[in-house]
Amino acid sequence: MDKTLEAPSESLAALATSQPLDSAFWMTAAAIIGLLVLSAFFSGSETALTAASRGKLRTQADKGNKGAARALHITEDNERLIGSVLLGNNLVNILAASLATALFTQAFGESGVAVATLVMTLLVLIFAEVLPKTYAITMPETAAANVSRPISLIVTVFAPIVSAVRWFVRIILRLFGVQTDPDSHILAVREEIAGAIQLGHSEGIVQKEDRDRILGALDLSDRTVEEIMLHRSGIEMVDADHDPADILSQCLESTHTRLPVFKNDPENIIGVIHAKDLSRAIHKKVLDSTTDFIGLADFDISEVAKDPYFVPETTSLDDQMREFLRRHSHFALVVDEYGALQGLITLEDILEEIVGEITDEFDTGDEPDIARSDDGQFLVDGAMTIRDLNRATDWTLPDDEANTVAGLVIHEAQMIPTVGQVFSFHGFRFEVTGREANRLTNLKIRPL
Repeated sequence: MDKTLEAPSESLAALATSQPLDSAFWMTAAAIIGLLVLSAFFSGSETALTAASRGKLRTQADKGNKGAARALHITEDNERLIGSVLLGNNLVNILAASLATALFTQAFGESGVAVATLVMTLLVLIFAEVLPKTYAITMPETAAANVSRPISLIVTVFAPIVSAVRWFVRIILRLFGVQTDPDSHILAVREEIAGAIQLGHSEGIVQKEDRDRILGALDLSDRTVEEIMLHRSGIEMVDADHDPADILSQCLESTHTRLPVFKNDPENIIGVIHAKDLSRAIHKKVLDSTTDFIGLADFDISEVAKDPYFVPETTSLDDQMREFLRRHSHFALVVDEYGALQGLITLEDILEEIVGEITDEFDTGDEPDIARSDDGQFLVDGAMTIRDLNRATDWTLPDDEANTVAGLVIHEAQMIPTVGQVFSFHGFRFEVTGREANRLTNLKIRPL
């Protein structure tokens, strides 16, 4: 009788015990699923907010997108943003792993730890990492705008903890001699744009001409007028002491619209004559004379020439272009620190750094600065700038120590080479094929 009563009592006790376990199992499983969803949210938000283009977000914000505006605001302090998101992500991941370990240990005993590790690794990897991050990287601006409201709340809630963590991390880094600047950016905006353009060109998305134009415009602030000016040895000048008829003939035969005017010494520039101003002045003289061209005998070109505009050779191209536009001028003479004439620069020279060579009907039909020989080598004019050569060939020859190809060879050789000499540096073979006095006129170049 006692045994019969004992058996039903044990069954009822086991049944009573199994009911709460089953309920706890499903509640724990539901909690784990919820934590995985939160983990996916944090992972996707981190990727979206870091991958989103601030330029595109700014455009959307200007159009009235409040989510994009919030995303812009919270990404201004990336360190605080990343700290808050990582804190939330680690909290839910660790809590989910702990619950899974307890759940599988109860179900499978000691082997439940290994089972929990395997199952949670797969779930976190697929559903909490790869899946949300793939979506976020596909449309980062849209995802960033959508998650901006809850993330901004999380950043505010976790702000005290994140601030304490940042302070502790800075102390640790300072012990190793690493100084952090929370206001600094890893890459400047200009460098980010240049890198994106180069990447687009390498992937075939951006055409070479488009790449050169954009990078040329970005480089204006880093280059000086000395690098692109016409050297004084190539400047065509007008001698103010010459006969007016000779001056008129020289201006008419010249391919240039503006010519510097000097008196006694080419270094003594007294003005710049514009062909149109000269024509007007001579035409007026002829009309005022009793006979044709009799009034040209006392013609003084210095009265027609405009005041020369001098600029230092260290002026950046960006500043010089702005100054040209402000002064409504296209022509400037370049001088060194001692005031000696070094060359001249025009607005067209600066524009050519962006759009490439500009020619018109008055430009002479000279041979191109670069050509190909029968054996595939490059025949280059020594006066060609290294930058132009790099743009034409997609090479990366350095232009820190010299502006022209001839200057680079002379700098590397530490001498003025003779015709036939061959040098190898920077991964290229340079052969001198032409020289006039101390100037290298032609070179033959090929990659090693």
